[in-house]
Amino acid sequence: MSKTYKVVVLPGDGVGPEVTAEAVKVLNAVVSVRARAGGPKIEFEEHKFGGCAIDATGSPFPDETRAACESADAILLGAVGGPQWPRAVDPQDASKGMGPRPEQGLLDLRKKLDLFANIRPMTFPASTLTSCSPLKEDLVRDAEFVVIREL
Repeated sequence: MSKTYKVVVLPGDGVGPEVTAEAVKVLNAVVSVRARAGGPKIEFEEHKFGGCAIDATGSPFPDETRAACESADAILLGAVGGPQWPRAVDPQDASKGMGPRPEQGLLDLRKKLDLFANIRPMTFPASTLTSCSPLKEDLVRDAEFVVIREL
């Protein structure tokens, strides 16, 4: 029997919903191919995060999203933020300050789940692409890179 993994999808703002929707399609395609060999299954659960969460709930990292992330096996995160945030708490009275920023959700996510980096492995999918690299072809042929990026 194959294992089922829970992936929480946080599309976020801007291009995030488009990018995560396509990523989910790719993951579903991989799962369907791997299913023939008894590979794992993935259940996707989408939640609000960032600016769209501020608009819907007043918080960039709502409690419902936080609980889902804590119980997930993985999180697929889109883009966060945009020029429309933060907004004035009271547009008529600037002294009341600004509302929450979407990026505060990222900081809360990092703190709550003890996260600090993205790990991005990379290989060339075909040897014919090595000539397209900005690095010398003989350096990238059969090379594997792992980029670790601080969140």
